[in-house]
Amino acid sequence: MATIGDQLGKDIITAMKAKESDKLTTLRMVKSALKSKEIDKREPLTDAEEQSILTTLLKQRRESVEQFTKGGRPELAAKEEVEIALIDAYMPKAASEDDIRAMVQAAIAKVAADTGAKPSPREMGAVMKAVQQQIAAAGIRADGKLVSEIVKAELAK
Repeated sequence: MATIGDQLGKDIITAMKAKESDKLTTLRMVKSALKSKEIDKREPLTDAEEQSILTTLLKQRRESVEQFTKGGRPELAAKEEVEIALIDAYMPKAASEDDIRAMVQAAIAKVAADTGAKPSPREMGAVMKAVQQQIAAAGIRADGKLVSEIVKAELAK
């Protein structure tokens, strides 16, 4: 399987040939963010590090959309939405809410087995850590805010 960086390079060439300037600009921006981090690190990036950088870029774009929408600039918000769609295509499949809930329940059961009692909302940190490890091991991605809300809801039961 090709890395995110390799796939980006191929897509940049395709976009150049098709003269898709907006797509090309976004892909080059992503490629430069990856390259910059690689230079800072002084060794090739791992898949997890590439995903982390893309996650950061997506988060920045989503915040920009929110700000542009509040500021009455729908044309700029639309441009950011297009960039989000392009960047999101390189990310692994996102976990559904049901998948996350199942992982949270498994993590709560694991923490309960370790401590001998059902965790209370005070042990949210331990449960979140266990869920994040499961998510990373499964190679999927999940919105941290959604995971946090589900953990809170499950612990409150």
